[in-house]
Amino acid sequence: MTEIRTLAQFLRDGADRWPDRPWCTAADGEATRAQIHLDALRCVGGLRALGVTAGDHVVLVLPNGLDFVRAWFGCALTGAVSVAVNPQAAESELSSVVEGTGARVVVAVDDTPVPSGTTLVTVGELCAADPAEPADGSPARPASYIQSSGSTGKPKFIVETHGMYTLTAEGFPSWLGLTESDVLLTSLPLSHLNAQAYSTLGSYGCGARLVLLPKFSASTFWETARDTGATVFNAIGAMLEILAERESSPAEREHRIRACYSAPAPERERHRQIEERFGFRLVIGYGLSESPYGLICPVDEPPVYGSMGRPRQHPRLGEINRARIVEPGTLESVAPGEVGELILRNPALTPGYFGLPQETAAVLRDGWLHTGDLARRDADGNHFFAGRVKEIIRRRGENLSPADVEVVLDAHPAVSSSAVIGVPSPLSEQDVKAFVLLQPGKSADAQELGQWCAERLPPYKRPRYLEFVGNWPLTETQKIAKKELPLDRTPTETDFAQRDGRRSGSRIPSRNRRTT
Repeated sequence: MTEIRTLAQFLRDGADRWPDRPWCTAADGEATRAQIHLDALRCVGGLRALGVTAGDHVVLVLPNGLDFVRAWFGCALTGAVSVAVNPQAAESELSSVVEGTGARVVVAVDDTPVPSGTTLVTVGELCAADPAEPADGSPARPASYIQSSGSTGKPKFIVETHGMYTLTAEGFPSWLGLTESDVLLTSLPLSHLNAQAYSTLGSYGCGARLVLLPKFSASTFWETARDTGATVFNAIGAMLEILAERESSPAEREHRIRACYSAPAPERERHRQIEERFGFRLVIGYGLSESPYGLICPVDEPPVYGSMGRPRQHPRLGEINRARIVEPGTLESVAPGEVGELILRNPALTPGYFGLPQETAAVLRDGWLHTGDLARRDADGNHFFAGRVKEIIRRRGENLSPADVEVVLDAHPAVSSSAVIGVPSPLSEQDVKAFVLLQPGKSADAQELGQWCAERLPPYKRPRYLEFVGNWPLTETQKIAKKELPLDRTPTETDFAQRDGRRSGSRIPSRNRRTT
């Protein structure tokens, strides 16, 4: 589609429109769009001097900062495919990425141990080259790979095209109502799509400023937001819960933030508590690396609590995104209000997983992306998350979604958050186990929470096991890492099927919670 731009066109346009206006502030300095664009063109020259050509893979092992942006843009303008690795990753992970992609060049800081057969280069060395012209290309050309966990334990690489990036960069400002006067703040890692496509490219293309933090720090977050003049920030996973668990401070209301884009949707009362305490609008959305054109709750409408929103559209191209709820693995729509798999169709879909044709074919069928997420839709077109297809728990011949149990537990006034998984059952199939994190200063025992669930859930959805935790194992994007929660029996859990003294559980104040 000629209406979809490449990153070369997009980046040139931003540099031409706002050449001298400060754009990005990070730990390693501040730069305008024109400066970053020129540095990216220097990186093109540096990469070509190393023999990198269009279609080659280049691994980036860099922290959040201007150097990451320079190298990332430089790869895109070269026509190369960048593959970002968390700089905290173990050497073995870097080796698996290099092996999996066949990359010959690694852009990193000095003294980074890289696999044999690869060339280590710093961003400073790339920028020492003369600027070079960008490569020709199309919006369908791959621009980067985003890592995801694969079924074999090896990394799975999701292909992100130039068009996916530019369509998202053009759409995000309209979804949040961003203008040139806004200041976007993000602490999310640039090795993931959220910080790349939403905050970085979204701010670049609408004239807004970007504040790029090295990482999320709850202890300094509000002071940083205040001092940088941030007006919008992105949160994901447990970030808002971590902030909400801290003691109140004047700084949490001294900021200029008017909106926070976040996922997943909290339950109604928690949503309202967050907005009232911190003084901003909480805008809930849904996106994934396979398609950043997911769902969004309109920022100019009253919130629909618990909703992931309606299909995101493009401000210039109009309605380009469709969403359906179907029987998992099919294209057969379920009845309104029923739970099914969410599928998407739009021009910002991934072409697939690098080197994995079977997995690609499993999620891309007849032009639709099968997300693997369960949802339901109400009469007004609002979508509500109902779990993961792969997380479905099979219990006593019934299928249940962990999200159905989590929303009930999270509604308890003493509960901060919960995670529900299926664990092996002595009667075959699975049993339901709930992990619960309490709010600071509040307490509840297992019997109380068990009764709470019994009053609100049918018998087959009620947890058999319940365990309190002191904090969550988290992914890079601050989501609960359910795969790290124990499947085996533990001495501190409560088994509601037992008739011994463990059944009632012990009241555990939040300050004494166990760490999983």
